[in-house]
Amino acid sequence: MAVLVTGGAGYIGSHMAWALLDAGEEVVVLDRLSTGFRWAVPPAARFYLGDVGNMDLLAQVFAENRIDAVMHFAGSIVVPQSVAHPLEYYDNNTSKTRLLAEATIAAGIKHFVFSSTAAVYGDQPDDAPVLESAPLQPKNPYGQSKLMAEIMLRDAASAHDFRFVALRYFNVAGADPQGRTGLSTVGATHLIKIAVEAALAQRSGVDIFGTDYPTPDGTGIRDYIHVSDLVEAHLRALSYLRRGGEALIANCGYGRGYSVLEVLQTVMRVSGESFDVRYGPRRPGDAASVVANATLARRLLDWTPRHDDLEVIVQTALAWERHLMERKIGDLRELRQRLATAAF
Repeated sequence: MAVLVTGGAGYIGSHMAWALLDAGEEVVVLDRLSTGFRWAVPPAARFYLGDVGNMDLLAQVFAENRIDAVMHFAGSIVVPQSVAHPLEYYDNNTSKTRLLAEATIAAGIKHFVFSSTAAVYGDQPDDAPVLESAPLQPKNPYGQSKLMAEIMLRDAASAHDFRFVALRYFNVAGADPQGRTGLSTVGATHLIKIAVEAALAQRSGVDIFGTDYPTPDGTGIRDYIHVSDLVEAHLRALSYLRRGGEALIANCGYGRGYSVLEVLQTVMRVSGESFDVRYGPRRPGDAASVVANATLARRLLDWTPRHDDLEVIVQTALAWERHLMERKIGDLRELRQRLATAAF
């Protein structure tokens, strides 16, 4: 049997594809390559180019492969962009998840793991780690679009022979320790990605949006989770569903947070480089502090994180960024050689 990974050419999806193959699974990847990269897909995975909302393509994928589970990573994730273009987010994150769920159920596939987000919680009233039972009050269309998708999956599971796990991610960072994949998006908005680019002189500096939050240093606090620990939670979720586990929504985080300034200081310390830090006003839709209580995932999924260390996260992110720089240099050399050959 195979696992379909939507968005498998992207950051988390490509890590998932590698982890599934490492675990001995057969992997099918569906990605339209709007933000992902074909080279990020493991060679052993079967690849389909296209949109997760294309019902004809989904029917083809399900007909041509013996798929018993879907892991859904395809979607849009940039909070400020969701504020500026809300209908695009409701289409890509909500409507297309509905179409995928419909096709999955029609194909008789019972297991579905959904990429959700801590943005469904919005800004919590205190500093306590957030439980899944906390009020759901997303502050932006991104969080709202994911929450709506969760609700649809819950209702579908009640009506059909279909079960899902929705994992609410906190801030995912870092890269594959084996150096096979990482966050490669040009112009990415993830803080650690931005900071390591600045440390390697790929950016002019880092902007801090908001220094007047009710936090110890005035900057926003987030729970950063290493991408390898996150994909391990997905493997555990898949095993849970295959064992007959009921529908589940669970947090994925470490239960402690770091402020923007703490992250930047760590990147400077680990890289040995300093960079310009610019201070500006808050961005619309950003929360002051969001930290996970992941007890449920640890208990029900038997999930034990192995990379709970901000320095380790930064080290792997830096290693991947250096790899990307070397890749660009190699691509440039190859282009020059081709041009030189063509000239004669």
